[in-house]
Amino acid sequence: MKKLYINGKIYVDKEHFEESMLISDGIIVALGTNEELMKHEVDEVVDLLGKTMLPGLNDSHLHLTMMGDYMNTCNLTSAKSIDEVVGLGKKFLAEHPDTKVLIGKGWNQNSFQDGERRFINRHDLDRISTDIPIVFDRVCIHVSVGNTKALEILNIDETTKIEGGEIQLGADGKPNGIFNEGAVKLIQSVIPSKSAEDISRDFIRAMDYAVSVGLTSVQSCDVMSKDFEKVFNAIDNIVKENKLKLRYSHQFNFQDIEDFKAYLRSEHLYGVYDEKMYSKGALKLFKDGSLGARTALMSTGYNDAPDETGVDALDDDKLYELCKLAHENNIRVLIHAIGDKAIQSVIDVYEKLIDDKENTLRHGIVHNQITTKAQLEKIAELGLTVMYQPIFLLSDIAIINDRVGDELEKTSYAFNSLYQMGAPVSLSTDAPVEDCNPFENIYVAVNRMRFDFTPREGYFKEECMSVGDAIDAYTIKSAYLEGKEDFKGRLKPGFVADMVILDRDIFTIDKTEIKDIKVVETIVGGNTVYKSSCAK
Repeated sequence: MKKLYINGKIYVDKEHFEESMLISDGIIVALGTNEELMKHEVDEVVDLLGKTMLPGLNDSHLHLTMMGDYMNTCNLTSAKSIDEVVGLGKKFLAEHPDTKVLIGKGWNQNSFQDGERRFINRHDLDRISTDIPIVFDRVCIHVSVGNTKALEILNIDETTKIEGGEIQLGADGKPNGIFNEGAVKLIQSVIPSKSAEDISRDFIRAMDYAVSVGLTSVQSCDVMSKDFEKVFNAIDNIVKENKLKLRYSHQFNFQDIEDFKAYLRSEHLYGVYDEKMYSKGALKLFKDGSLGARTALMSTGYNDAPDETGVDALDDDKLYELCKLAHENNIRVLIHAIGDKAIQSVIDVYEKLIDDKENTLRHGIVHNQITTKAQLEKIAELGLTVMYQPIFLLSDIAIINDRVGDELEKTSYAFNSLYQMGAPVSLSTDAPVEDCNPFENIYVAVNRMRFDFTPREGYFKEECMSVGDAIDAYTIKSAYLEGKEDFKGRLKPGFVADMVILDRDIFTIDKTEIKDIKVVETIVGGNTVYKSSCAK
């Protein structure tokens, strides 16, 4: 089927726009003027009425099934105090009286405005209920808190130890219900395991939302346990049943090398992937935690807690062995690293693997937040890919200086500097840590302001990206990370017809309005997968 789009502002490249585009069977055939392309015989003509069209947006790191799960749990993101967290939990139970395990997501002590600004603990959750287990995840998902009932069910006491994580003890020497990094999975084990049907439902719910905000590709970390076959099978079935609305690439997490070897003997050998709509993807590892939870691994003590240096979620020897095994099997590796010490460990491991100085597998760093100038330069030199989340600044602006001090703050969250150095930088949201709406993320990338427009001049405004660079980081750069820049990420002949039509022109509106952009239509492979009810 041939379709012609006319009267548009179609983004092709920096400062290059066309008004008309011809596609055939899901592939772009030509771009040009209305006059040039209307000479072709087509099956359908679509008048864009002057609207702006971008290449489909590609979130280079999120958790799609977890997004869907969040949509069905107690949402704690609005809580401005511990009392509000407790109140939201009580309200959810009142509205869902048959709840067997209360699961909450999204609390952030840095957002508390009343009372104590601290982590919630089991005593707080006991105010909600002592009859059923409760598990409330911090917004970063690197800290979870269980109530006393949850700890009792799992037989957790002061002698329980977890490698790569911490079960915190209170003043009484007993667990206070706070679990971080590798210990998070332990407290979450009180939650009944999801069935394949549950996983599919979560995936589809999140996918429908993702296409509604303009995402046509996602690189998603949904495999995060020993029970990996269930997740792979659930997503495989969605693909087989032709329910996949966007291009999906796996980021599978195996912190234990034996689990990774099990994957190599099974899914890696026998999984069916076309590498267009559905891709085998990359190994995703965790080196440390988050800045807000003070579990990001730092080279020196935190500025506001000198005795704390974070959590080493995977020691350097194990990190290298996992990376080496992946590299030998031609599998791309992506490593979560936020603190400067974690980032240095990752750089050192990659430098050993990339002995020809060409990062052909496109190994990369997820987050890359607290960096020195020397680290940025080495990342660019090695050609390491980087998946940044500008939207993290919405909450982190308030805590960065407290955590790392003046000098390190100046070279951290350096999206623009690293981009200008020529490193392959992409943008992502780490949803559900933040909303996967790309326009809110682009807003922060180009303004470095909160949604209330503070700080007015922008946080280290020299790190503001241009609109064009931010869009490219969401499209062609994200495609490069996957090794797919030869067929997606641009609107040009021979590329797949993945695009998004906007309700306003992102290139000419006031930059502070970018967060308010709405998607009129999302198209994947020439097929409409979302259309606004307000679209004409």
